[in-house]
Amino acid sequence: MEAQTSEARIDELEVKMSFAEDMIDELNRSVFRQQEQLDLMQQQIMLLHQYLQSVTQSVTATETRNLRDELPPHY
Repeated sequence: MEAQTSEARIDELEVKMSFAEDMIDELNRSVFRQQEQLDLMQQQIMLLHQYLQSVTQSVTATETRNLRDELPPHY
């Protein structure tokens, strides 16, 4: 009877280990997908930052221009 109990415990541990391995695999896939999303968002943020910098530089350059400097010499 003790051998059956020991064998049943081993079977139960094997089942639990199988479930644990499946859960670890699913968690790994989830982490991988999340990392892909983070990488994409970082690229998008970098592009937005570059775009905002160029727009800001353009606006700053426009604001600092003096219209009198742009008049042709005959005025």
